[in-house]
Amino acid sequence: MGLVEVRGIQPTTGWMVIHMYFAGIDIAKKQHEACIIDDQGTTVLTMPVPNTQPGAARFLAAVRKRIGDDPHAVAFCLEATGHYWLSLYCFLTQQGYPVHVINPIQSDAIRNLYIRKSKTDRKDAFILADLLRMNQTEETCMASEVVLKLQTLSRTRFAFVNQVSALKQRAIGVLDRIFPEYASCFSDVFIKTSRELLKNHSTPDEIAALDLHELTRFLESHSRGRLGQGRAERIQELARGTFGIGLAVDAFALELRLILSQIEFIEAQISDLESAIKLAMEELQSQHAPGSLEGEQHHVIETIPGIGTILAAAIIGEIGDIHRFSDARKLVAYAGIDATVRQSGEFTGSRNRMSKRGSPELRRAIWLAAVSARRFNAELSAFYEAKKQQGKHPMVATGAVARRLVHLIHSVWSREQPFDPDYRWSPSGSAD
Repeated sequence: MGLVEVRGIQPTTGWMVIHMYFAGIDIAKKQHEACIIDDQGTTVLTMPVPNTQPGAARFLAAVRKRIGDDPHAVAFCLEATGHYWLSLYCFLTQQGYPVHVINPIQSDAIRNLYIRKSKTDRKDAFILADLLRMNQTEETCMASEVVLKLQTLSRTRFAFVNQVSALKQRAIGVLDRIFPEYASCFSDVFIKTSRELLKNHSTPDEIAALDLHELTRFLESHSRGRLGQGRAERIQELARGTFGIGLAVDAFALELRLILSQIEFIEAQISDLESAIKLAMEELQSQHAPGSLEGEQHHVIETIPGIGTILAAAIIGEIGDIHRFSDARKLVAYAGIDATVRQSGEFTGSRNRMSKRGSPELRRAIWLAAVSARRFNAELSAFYEAKKQQGKHPMVATGAVARRLVHLIHSVWSREQPFDPDYRWSPSGSAD
């Protein structure tokens, strides 16, 4: 664990005695709760810690007054509660204190071992300190600055993609009310030609009133000649015979135009984020970080078919250092794509589900990569089809591909060897 023994002279005998202190801090938005115990589990200090610079400084002064100035005299344990732990973590590590950050799932499991089922901030702080005393944590190191960039940019991008998806669903809801036939006019309601038409002529009446030649020129211009008079005639025919409602159409039309503007605005921001992600990936490579290919502008996991720069950035940002995971199974569990097991006595459940207990951001990136890999990776495509032939639902088969892909990522990244298209999975390495 790397904890340092603190030795002092016992006043009455002069003998050397050993003291070891452990601090648990229950994290909150405005005010944390701290508890420090000795190696016997006896509480030596409890106090609230405001989530401010002065509050942290007062707490550290109290620690030094009670225990001493040696930063190795006490180790700290925090829960990774949202983002509220980050400031205190940085403050303590800058002062030289060892800090351990644990998943709340772990502390919840330990909390259930205590006989009294009380839950208070002070009790939670004590449990964290006791968890550290029992040697049940590992010291945590913050990701490098470039990895933190990748994590932040990728998470923001995913959030914005979610917003666009929600806005598109809302736009379709508006069209279903005023022009339900419109979706059949284009391969995708949100392709450029369709968007421009809806932004300029948002109601069936407006589209139906257009001069046919004018509508034809409009479609030809925005589709670069792919759409012409035939499509214009079809759109106008559907607009004139629409089964959409005729109430408050102007309000729905305004809503539709505003939604389309929001979609375009956020998509432009997503484009900016993707440019920043690519720059961060280049920065990662320029530092010759583990996993970067010497002389190449790509991370080694980008050699795996199905994983491009954007997904690679998300995966790297969430994993950080691949060597944190001694084997691929631990990485599978961290991503939360491992199957739950239900067993009791002679009963073994046959309908196991994905645990979804790990990093949701990593799980999403792996899942998207698996969807792509089942198309572009010959072996994983064959594996996916074999699972479907076994009667597996496509989602279940994709989950199996995701698990195998994680094994592949771990192997390629930890060995710093590019993907070998001629490699074939061995039975001993099964990840399904």
